[in-house]
Amino acid sequence: MEDSPIRVRIAPSPTGLLHIGTARAALFNWLFARKYGGAFVLRSEDTDRQRSLPEFEQDILNGLLWLGITWDEGPMPDGSEKGSYGPYRQSQRLAIYQKYIDKMLAENKAYYCYCTQEELEAERKAQEEQGLPIRYSGKCAHLDAAPKGRLPQVIRMRTPLEKVSFKDLVRGTVEFDLSLFGDLVIAKSREEVLYNFAVVVDDYEMKISHVIRGEDHISNTPKQIALAKLLGLPSPKFAHLPLILNQDRSKLSKRTNKVSATEYRAAGYLPSAMVNFLALLGWHPSGNKEVFTVDELIHEFDISRVQKGGAVFNQEKLDWLNREHLRLLTDEQFASLAQDFAPAGTDIQTLIALAPLAKQKLKTLGGITSEFQFIFSLPRYDAQMLVWKDGSVEDTIRILRQVLEKLEAGLPLADILEYESKERGRGAVYWPVRVALTGMKVSPSPQEVAPILGNDECKKRIKYAIKILE
Repeated sequence: MEDSPIRVRIAPSPTGLLHIGTARAALFNWLFARKYGGAFVLRSEDTDRQRSLPEFEQDILNGLLWLGITWDEGPMPDGSEKGSYGPYRQSQRLAIYQKYIDKMLAENKAYYCYCTQEELEAERKAQEEQGLPIRYSGKCAHLDAAPKGRLPQVIRMRTPLEKVSFKDLVRGTVEFDLSLFGDLVIAKSREEVLYNFAVVVDDYEMKISHVIRGEDHISNTPKQIALAKLLGLPSPKFAHLPLILNQDRSKLSKRTNKVSATEYRAAGYLPSAMVNFLALLGWHPSGNKEVFTVDELIHEFDISRVQKGGAVFNQEKLDWLNREHLRLLTDEQFASLAQDFAPAGTDIQTLIALAPLAKQKLKTLGGITSEFQFIFSLPRYDAQMLVWKDGSVEDTIRILRQVLEKLEAGLPLADILEYESKERGRGAVYWPVRVALTGMKVSPSPQEVAPILGNDECKKRIKYAIKILE
């Protein structure tokens, strides 16, 4: 796609769990990099000293790895880093930022501002009353020396009074008037730079070629382009992804949906289904196909097919995709994944036997215990539940004894049920056997359940049914 190397990045702030929006942005960057043989960089924007926590960074890293989104450079869960352009945590990059801050101050492209919060608030109110755009007046921009008795409050860039435009790979040409912004704050001090400044420096130092991120960042883009220009740095190409919306088209929120990848993992969604679903949140494949493997997504992905309008989070679509991806698993793959959700100590062979039925019935792996409780523990029910509509206790005992006798003789349950049904009627035979095996009025058929339970367990359960009837 490009002559120069493609290098993209995801730069989450470790102030919370891995958000679905961050996961979607990471996926699109990752697909773009893998499609064109580029590098995918992970950078931790941990400059918020109060809210950034190591446990949140761990959740983000582990969540991305769970989704299969691996990075070529960046911090690793064990605390190490890989890559040649680190450190990859902003909190460890202060010396780099100071070099660029000092350069801007020395070249008079930035200056110390001594205005207090109270003065700025008074200025803002006056502008509001006069119907003027809200922006800094620039009264500290031309000071030759610090006002007597005043300490610098922030460092501001000299924002050019011009329009800036850029070609967004999703939205086409986008234009902003920088004169509306005023002189922007780029650092609280030499010891603490702000978001836009750090991002510009990091993207340059890490040789990022494309910035693919949510449209909520689009207003930052002209500021970053202007800042890069003042620093004499090239700007990367930009692509702004549509917001993820609730069904009512409000911004995705935890009041309506789960919003962290951790929650979906805990609920038993497959990472392959989540990746498939996230890819379709704002991107359209070339055809009508909706179920994709990761390799198919890499082959199919094209940034030009990302939509501009908001992407609605459809829970039913996610559930459907998860069902489809469950069915793509081999029985052994299913059993291995299901072990984390089945009752402790469940034998892997039981889960392998259960897999064909479970893959058709389950919405998520998290439902395996509730949906198939009768597999994992002896069902409990009252004696009357075993008796067919117009049958009697005596008839039911007689039927169950006949079934048990043939099971003990080594006959398959399916053959036994077929034979007994011809003589006694399907309901009279199937009903008590179903209840004996599952404890349920509505359940998979005895023929489906028996191979999962095994012959010994079937005999045990039928003996128990006879016992409570007697």
